Amino acid sequence: MTTPPLSVDWNYPTAMRVGPGRVVELPGACLELGIHSPMMVTDPGLADLPMVESALRICRNEGLNVAVFADVKSNPNGANVDSGVAALRAGWHDGVIAFGGGSAMDAAKAIALMAGQRRPLWDFEDVGDNFRRVDEAGMVPVVAVPTTAGTGSEVGRSSVITDEVARVKRIIFHPKMLPATVILDPELTVGLPHSITAATGMDALSHNLEAFCARGYHPMAEGIALEGMRLVQEYLPRAVADGRDLEARQQMLVASSMGATAFQRGLGAMHALSHPLGALYDAHHGLLNAVLMPYVLQANRAALEERMIRLARYLDLPQPGFAGVLNWILALRAEIGIPHSLEEIGIGSEQAEQVGQMAVADAASAGNPVALDAAGYSAILGQALRGLV
Repeated sequence: MTTPPLSVDWNYPTAMRVGPGRVVELPGACLELGIHSPMMVTDPGLADLPMVESALRICRNEGLNVAVFADVKSNPNGANVDSGVAALRAGWHDGVIAFGGGSAMDAAKAIALMAGQRRPLWDFEDVGDNFRRVDEAGMVPVVAVPTTAGTGSEVGRSSVITDEVARVKRIIFHPKMLPATVILDPELTVGLPHSITAATGMDALSHNLEAFCARGYHPMAEGIALEGMRLVQEYLPRAVADGRDLEARQQMLVASSMGATAFQRGLGAMHALSHPLGALYDAHHGLLNAVLMPYVLQANRAALEERMIRLARYLDLPQPGFAGVLNWILALRAEIGIPHSLEEIGIGSEQAEQVGQMAVADAASAGNPVALDAAGYSAILGQALRGLV
């Protein structure tokens, strides 16, 4: 197979600048969009790190009046978005730089959406045609610079935000929430700990896998998902084993973006369960998907036999069909240090019934290959709690 180029541009679904060191193009990307006073939205754990300081210096050297907002939880909530909008307005910022992991990406896109809105955030939840309520003139453009390879939020048209009052995650959607420019610079990911590399990488796999398995007809998404999974298969173990492997880091960033592009087709029970678990336990989204993955696959087996035959062939697995895919996932998780059960990451059974009910109501449930009721979701949760697969 041809070695992928280290530096390349493409436009799908948005303008992508891919390669080591390309964060230096951040001020130019802002200026092309008419952004002269951006607000950088980032994770609190990144705000004082050299990569952020360097990016700020690069922007200021080009005359940009850039400020930082980092009041963002690992599962961003409505209060974080409100605070960000207040900071954006107070600083007279004309655009947003989303710089960080999935939480920063989601918060940044929601803040950019809400910059000039008069309705509250929850009025734009992805239900029916709520997105038509958005005053598009009140939105500001976004340049996205992900520092983890997992959510793919940099190429998404929505944000997942926790409603802290209702204790539920809500999807905020508008077509123009899609960032105008994305910079995938693998050098920004080399310092990620092994555990975060593993969990976010499995999140990228979950997006591609659920998109491939989802109900509905979208052959473009299906093709993207297949190749996204192959990239994870080849490069995630390398990225975890050696965080300085720039080729592996770059290809995992690409796989992450591919997953978020592919899940236009839909998601499924992994996300239908991880969303309420994240809201109730404030657990890491990617890690939840990683732990849930084999149990959700097993619950959907009756509807997936033919697709798993194709996937096993594409990945050139030594064992064919469903069993081959399941065993590959179990082996991958073990190799990169993903816990086998939810109990190992502090999730208990005390809210199993509530989680089942929340999962049925979650938007991701619509794409699951097998229609599940609350009891079905609770049953999967029980298997994942005890590690029974």
